[in-house]
Amino acid sequence: MVDQATADEQYLAKADFQVLLDVLAGEGYEVLGPTLGEGAIVYGPVRRVDDLPRGWTDEQEAGHYRLVRRNDEAWFGFVVGPQSWKQYLFPPRTRLLTAKCEHGTWKMQPAEEPVPKYAFLGVRACELAALDVQDRVFMHSAFPDPHYVRRRQQALVIAVNCTQAAPTCFCTSMATGPRCRQGFDLALTELAEGFVLEIGSPRGRELAARLPLAPASEQQCRDAADARAQAEQQITRHLATAGLRELLLSNLNHPHWDDVAARCLSCANCTMVCPTCFCSSVEEVSDLLGEQIARERVWDSCFNPQFSYVHGGLVRHNIRSRYRQWLTHKLATWHDQFGTSGCVGCGRCISWCPVGIDLTQEVAGFRAAADRALFDRRPGAGEHAASVSGQGRGPSGLSASRPFLQQPRGETGRPLPDEAPELGQSDAPGSESPRSTEGR
Repeated sequence: MVDQATADEQYLAKADFQVLLDVLAGEGYEVLGPTLGEGAIVYGPVRRVDDLPRGWTDEQEAGHYRLVRRNDEAWFGFVVGPQSWKQYLFPPRTRLLTAKCEHGTWKMQPAEEPVPKYAFLGVRACELAALDVQDRVFMHSAFPDPHYVRRRQQALVIAVNCTQAAPTCFCTSMATGPRCRQGFDLALTELAEGFVLEIGSPRGRELAARLPLAPASEQQCRDAADARAQAEQQITRHLATAGLRELLLSNLNHPHWDDVAARCLSCANCTMVCPTCFCSSVEEVSDLLGEQIARERVWDSCFNPQFSYVHGGLVRHNIRSRYRQWLTHKLATWHDQFGTSGCVGCGRCISWCPVGIDLTQEVAGFRAAADRALFDRRPGAGEHAASVSGQGRGPSGLSASRPFLQQPRGETGRPLPDEAPELGQSDAPGSESPRSTEGR
């Protein structure tokens, strides 16, 4: 795929959309796209246009997701659901090798699996950015992952520009959307009767040549631009990224980590729905006779207590240290490893957090504390602070004079005993256990 759309905009009528699906199927692609299932919009096989969630949208907020009917029949009139495309390129369970005992001797055999030929339909701009992030991890690192590489090279990407945003979206802060600008073969913008189509790669051009397209009219191009602009105007959540790495890494022992730990369940929902998280572990599964063993890579999470188990103990033994590891890696040290943020602003971690923790608000809390600390160091600031002591409310609804919890808290949110040991060097962000892929 090339970096930018390289052709004039074309128009594909909805009445002809089935032709696109048929052409892809004829070329051996398994078309995967948005469907209705499990009370959400999830990705699955799309063989007919009726498989798409026509006339449905999603209602999202912190800790809240609901499907609701639209007042029109838009095919892609929603934002993002709980799933991401990484489940197809970096599957939740991958067999790495098998070992078989024959005549008392174990023979190892690398796993051989057919490489699926996927066509991803309906990829949003933030998801294109997430694919790029995972490419950096699995394809362009010092140790490319052959399973990912084979699947990724086969995949064809048909993106869809957002024409609406959820309250949880903040892709504009991360410069990842809502407009699809690179990383696709074809990109579509939905209008009432059809789609304005852009070509983004030679493979996309070959596919477009087999479709019943017409040059998009000036009015259709204006309507598409207005629809894309509408999505951007609806984005109200923001994350200030300037100096963010330094802000987080200079506040590793700030008491605000205790505040968020008192609310976090360490359930790992945020990492499971995140389109870029890639922590994994390795399991060995034996048959009942003990004569054959399969070694498999499975998704894991830095929020799972056992994930940091090493040498007889846990490296990150409380929620405070696990949440801190996740946030500082995602927004800070990911830059050191891969030259980019690990967050694309899709908002999934906000919607699917059972208690509604919002990372943009947590970062804002750190910024507010840093601003207050800077103000307090100014000459005469002490007298002013005394005059307003106890007035107003600070971040997280706490008083401005005492904005964060001051006492360390454990797994249940209860204060740790006074004799609890200080967090050691091994508890610092980036100190990964050998099981962690993210700490490489």
